Amino acid sequence: MALGRPANPIGDGPDAVDVYVGSRIRIRRTLMALSQTTLAKSVGLTFQQIQKYERGANRVSASMLWQFSQALDVPISYFFEDMPSDLGERGGLVPEPVDAKSARNPAPALLRKRETLELMKAYTRISNPRDRQRMYEIFKALGDLEGPAAQTDTAEPE
Repeated sequence: MALGRPANPIGDGPDAVDVYVGSRIRIRRTLMALSQTTLAKSVGLTFQQIQKYERGANRVSASMLWQFSQALDVPISYFFEDMPSDLGERGGLVPEPVDAKSARNPAPALLRKRETLELMKAYTRISNPRDRQRMYEIFKALGDLEGPAAQTDTAEPE
């Protein structure tokens, strides 16, 4: 294994790890109902810089990662949770291979969709635990009725 950063096979595009960390920043910011502007002010940046971090276009330095962890009230490890172990070895933003495992588990792609984030945000705002449990049961029942074919449909709603 060579020292330093692996070459990005797709040119000057964002690195896969930077994109992953940026997506985790976006997920947490959305779940906390923070705008990009609000998060930017809390860490001393502009909203345009937050957009670049969330897309992976800007790399997150160690000190900036710490600031994000403080502003988003999560440990630094949060930004790397569930990251595929070979992501750093891929070098660039290379799409996930389509295999049986990813087809059975569409969760990573679904967590990046705005619709999913908005649904999770709305769910967390339900203060009554009984109502929250009822909503969970409704969604679970609907998902069970739809079956596995519906789980692979990841098209964005219009």
